Amino acid sequence: MTPEQIRELDWNKGEGLLPAVVQHADTGAVLMLGFMNREALRQTMERGRVVFFSRRRQALWTKGETSGNFLHLVSAAPDCDNDTILIQALPEGPVCHRGTPTCFADVPPTDAERLVFLSQLERIIAQRIVEKPDGSYTARLIGQGARRIAQKVGEEALEVALASASGADEEVIAESADLLYHLLLLLKSRNLTLARVVQELESRHVSRSGPAVSE
Repeated sequence: MTPEQIRELDWNKGEGLLPAVVQHADTGAVLMLGFMNREALRQTMERGRVVFFSRRRQALWTKGETSGNFLHLVSAAPDCDNDTILIQALPEGPVCHRGTPTCFADVPPTDAERLVFLSQLERIIAQRIVEKPDGSYTARLIGQGARRIAQKVGEEALEVALASASGADEEVIAESADLLYHLLLLLKSRNLTLARVVQELESRHVSRSGPAVSE
């Protein structure tokens, strides 16, 4: 959020406080609702950790200052009326004081939120590649080289085909999960991302579904 956007926020509407909806930057899940004054928003933007204003204590508080479960800022944006702030963040641990990932734990995740878990898995794979923890299957496979990773992708693709031809749905799901993991690993080993693959699919869709050109 730019300084100009912050100045244009309608701080008078809430007597100096505006609601801040916190959304998971990867999954899109709504994590919590808090309130911010100008100083809380300024510190959030400067420090990269989400800071709220506590109406009960009448003081600023950094989410996670006692639990260590910080919210790491990715972006902040105003709504169309300039009276609500959308905070996109990456949580470090549970968000809710009850120990749940969100303060709306009873709301089941949407299909879109489940799909975006793939980006989280990409980060986990990248972390395993860098840290090489003992017992990590990812680290071991990376150590065996690109040829072995490519071989595993081929093996898992065959397993999906065989399961779809004669197996139960549960088997198809399990084998597909194995294939997706190994495909993500292959992409990461070449410094490629799933987003690049999605971009390619999007470009194909646009080129094939664009407006017809009359002669």
